[in-house]
Amino acid sequence: MARTARPSTPRRLLARLVPGRSGPDTRFGARLLTTVAATALVSVPFALAVVLVESQWAPLSRLDRGTAERLHTAALEHPAWVRLLDFLTHVVWDPVTMRLLVAALVVWLLVRGAVRLALWAAVTATAGGLLGLLVKNVVARARPHLPDPVSHAPGFSFPSGHAMTATTSCAVLLLALLPLVPRRLRPLPWACAAVSVVGVGYTRVALGVHWVSDVVGGWLLGLAVVTATTLAFEAWRADVGRVRTTPAQGLEPEIRSEHPEPPVGVPERPAP
Repeated sequence: MARTARPSTPRRLLARLVPGRSGPDTRFGARLLTTVAATALVSVPFALAVVLVESQWAPLSRLDRGTAERLHTAALEHPAWVRLLDFLTHVVWDPVTMRLLVAALVVWLLVRGAVRLALWAAVTATAGGLLGLLVKNVVARARPHLPDPVSHAPGFSFPSGHAMTATTSCAVLLLALLPLVPRRLRPLPWACAAVSVVGVGYTRVALGVHWVSDVVGGWLLGLAVVTATTLAFEAWRADVGRVRTTPAQGLEPEIRSEHPEPPVGVPERPAP
């Protein structure tokens, strides 16, 4: 005899708090509770990074200073390496380049009819950029001041805008396009994304325009933004009766079909 599936923990909790209500309102409340809790959990490391930076925690300061000095010395000894790093950080992994890639993705998704996925991509990229700028001006951390600098950058230092934009952009491109990649080849785009995110962080520290903690802060904040918007997209999928996905599957596996999403304003028939 088949065993009846038990409701999730958030749903059981809401059912106890709101007795007699176990329909769409309870399901929505459970998803909302799960989304808020998961986003808060992912945001904790970034919040801790902000506290440590603002308090000028001695071990973190020593790590920042020591790494910056070692990489700066190496840069002064290898001018050709500096030129390569400068090309990577200002052309290949520049925030403008990353945002143009996301913008092209949004246009392609709109043409394909994946309106909600396009909206998710646009909101993730835009929210990441605005939030990063806001945090920069709130923390107002000065950039490194090194003797005989090999590069310069305007504005405040924490978090690294390059690192955060690379994180959000690579995540958007991966989660949107991964279903189009054959399963056996999927490790390749994951590797490219990892190299881009780590590589841009290295270039910013090696060129002396960011501290290590700036880069880590950019990664963490970007991850928090992607988590929040992705959970919101998953809530829509649950509302229209689609199964949950994993990062290995991509955000919307249906992108491979001719009609990946129901038309705006026309809900998809929930799965029985």
